[in-house]
Amino acid sequence: MRLYRKIIPKIAKDSIRALSAAGLIEIEEGKAEEAELDLAGVMVEYLDADERLNEQAKDLLSRRGLGVDRFAQAKKTLADTKNFKIGDEALDYILGQLVEALMASKNIEEVFGEDPELRKAIKEAMDKYASIPEELDKEARQRLKNLREGSPEWEIEYPRAIAQLKRQKGL
Repeated sequence: MRLYRKIIPKIAKDSIRALSAAGLIEIEEGKAEEAELDLAGVMVEYLDADERLNEQAKDLLSRRGLGVDRFAQAKKTLADTKNFKIGDEALDYILGQLVEALMASKNIEEVFGEDPELRKAIKEAMDKYASIPEELDKEARQRLKNLREGSPEWEIEYPRAIAQLKRQKGL
C-alpha cells in the first residue's frame, strides 16, 4: 500500500464517518472536521518522517560512496535503528498510530470499539483510496520492463513514469 498526500483527507474523512456510523466512536456536534484533521495529521507525519528517512539514506550512500542500488538496504537499516516501520510493516504501524490518535483526540468524545474493530474500519477506508496507486505501480513497471529495478536508470525513470500516469489519470 502506498500512501499519498492527496488522498489523506479523503481517508481521514471516510474513516471518521465509518467509525461513527458503526458506533465505534462518538463525536461531539461540529467536531468531525477536527477529528478528521487529527487522523490526517498522523498520516502526514508518517509521510514526513519517511521523506526524512529517504534523505538520510541518500546522504548515507553518498558519504560512503555507495551506489543507488543499495538505497533500499540503507533505508531499512536506518528505519530499524529509529524503530520506524516501512514496507510491509508500514500499514500496521500507521493503523496503530491512528488508533492511538483516536484515543488521545480531544475531538472524539468516546471510543467504544476495540482496537481490532477500529483498525478494520480505518483499513477499509485506506484500501478504498490506496488501490489506485497499486494499479499505477503495475502500469509503470510494465512500461519500464526493460530496466533493472534498483539500477540508477530505474531510480530516475520510475518516479517519472508514476508522475506521468498520475497526470494522465488526474490523480
